Amino acid sequence: MQEFISISVQDPKLHKEDIWNTYVDYEICLQTNSMCFRKTRSCVRRRYSEFVWLRHCLEQNALVLNVPKLPSWNPFFNLKNEDQVTKRMKGLQEFLENALQVPLLLSDSKLHLFLQSGLSITKIMKCSLGKTKYTVAEAIQRSSSDCIKSLEDKLSEGMDELICVRERVCPEACICEVVICVAVFLMAAKEAVKDGRL
Repeated sequence: MQEFISISVQDPKLHKEDIWNTYVDYEICLQTNSMCFRKTRSCVRRRYSEFVWLRHCLEQNALVLNVPKLPSWNPFFNLKNEDQVTKRMKGLQEFLENALQVPLLLSDSKLHLFLQSGLSITKIMKCSLGKTKYTVAEAIQRSSSDCIKSLEDKLSEGMDELICVRERVCPEACICEVVICVAVFLMAAKEAVKDGRL
């Protein structure tokens, strides 16, 4: 079977942190059979400033190579302008497609963490320098974009949602007991994510 790496940047979402801070992030989905990657499938969400950080890291590690270009920063970029958001999204995908064709760049642990883990940029830096309790491989395997993120989402949705999920799975079970166990598990998982253990 021929080796392939398929990457797509899609599903832009507008986030409003407060009155002054609004940003768009994009879902990056990777599918591959390449031995370079820990997982065959992964999806994470990243924003433009994180791509800028990644490109800077790749440039530092590959001094003699021309690292692919990002879509240029636009001081008049309108987060609500669908055409501008789509154009940037396509440019980000092109950047990743080109970067993934360069064998030297594929050896960069920050690139792998960026694409296959839900770690923040700070945690990616620490992990790539060996300053975390987990390795790069463990960070990817335990990616928050998979189970941890969905556990946090369930916790934030509240207990009503957990009861509904539990009733669909096993209506005969004692809901109170199950909800308490699930809530405790979710809180422990959320704390582990905060502490960097997952």
